[in-house]
Amino acid sequence: MVASKNRMTQAVRRWYGSRLAVIMESIIIGAAAGLVVVLFRYLLVQAESLRTRIYSALPGLSFLWTLLWILVLVLIGLFLGWTAKKRPMIRGSGIPQIKGALLRQMTLDWAPELPLKLGTGILGLGAGLSLGREGPSIQIGAYVGKGVLSIFRRPDRERQFLITSASAAGLAAAFNAPLAGVLFVLEELQSSFSSLFLACAMGASMAAAGVAGFFFGLRPVFDLRDITVLPLRGLPWVVLLGIICGLLGDLFKRGIYRSLNLYDRLRISPILRPVIPLAVSVPLSFLLFDITGGGHALIESLSTEERGLVLILLLLAGKLLFTALCYGSGTSGGIFLPLLACGALAGVGLGKCLGFAGFTTPEQNLNFMILGMAAFFSAVVKAPVTGIILILEMSGNFNHLWSLVLVSLSAFVTADLIASRPVYAVLLERMLKSTPRDQRAGNGDG
Repeated sequence: MVASKNRMTQAVRRWYGSRLAVIMESIIIGAAAGLVVVLFRYLLVQAESLRTRIYSALPGLSFLWTLLWILVLVLIGLFLGWTAKKRPMIRGSGIPQIKGALLRQMTLDWAPELPLKLGTGILGLGAGLSLGREGPSIQIGAYVGKGVLSIFRRPDRERQFLITSASAAGLAAAFNAPLAGVLFVLEELQSSFSSLFLACAMGASMAAAGVAGFFFGLRPVFDLRDITVLPLRGLPWVVLLGIICGLLGDLFKRGIYRSLNLYDRLRISPILRPVIPLAVSVPLSFLLFDITGGGHALIESLSTEERGLVLILLLLAGKLLFTALCYGSGTSGGIFLPLLACGALAGVGLGKCLGFAGFTTPEQNLNFMILGMAAFFSAVVKAPVTGIILILEMSGNFNHLWSLVLVSLSAFVTADLIASRPVYAVLLERMLKSTPRDQRAGNGDG
């Protein structure tokens, strides 16, 4: 009996130490991360819907209701600032923090920080800040991964694989884009490559995307499958769009860095900083509602609504400036959706200019919108493969692959020529300099 029990124990240990067991754990972690990100997405949708109804109703109500809403925003801003000061690791998108944790330069304390990341993300984005859900979703995935790994024991190397895979799962669930989740962590987070890591990342991403698909459906985030193929004679304009987005992407990054510097130079208390963009969001919401929020609704409307060139350029300038103001405040929120919105606006703007000159047709503005998103992503994040696959998965159309590759390459090369560094590398350096060591010291497990 004892010998039989020992053999069974040894067999379980051998299985638990196998590659298959690690992959199975990545699937479990991916499903768990998917559930939490689905909750995050659902609450964000509800918060955005509530904000839309509030701004639709306020013009017809007494001004006292507007004052009451402003007071609510001030209280939200104070709470966001207080939590960001108490827990610096939940600031911003969260991607620099994950990079720092994987390099053992920072600590992700999952138990207190996961609910705070969820709550501050929902409040800030739902209240109208021009920030995205993808960065928080990636960090939420990493937190869930650490939480699950607090139950399972794994060697340090496998723990890093599983936490990185959980981050991929967060992006996959945020955008219904499992391949983009895998490629993002390969390009941005994981410095070394192995077949085991690839299998873990794919397992976690597919599990998370499956969970998200169960609740939100398997359709792409932006249903643009009816897009026509851009003809080969449009090749020069694709390159031109890549160059424009490469330059605008650098401007986008510089705006974020300067906003961070401005808040520091003015010595505004971290607790008060989120109040500033939330206060600015009130007049913006009455005048140009599309500038506020992450930008998902703006991108969708560009594919269905006709806007003049002047309004497109105004929205682009406003989105660039307001995103910088919001991110500089230090509260929780990413930049994926805002940068995709800027790229979409740049693409539509160029398409309209070319249309006025007789080089393109109005139907091709949709092509330039999609290409602009991929180009802007490649210029800002400098992860062109991820940008290409992300847009393919988000748009649900693979007919424009060649033009996506060309525009992303053009934007990437342009960013390289002007020495524009990847945004998350710069933000990580800034965090390491500004965050006290006792608030970011690594704990040895990523």
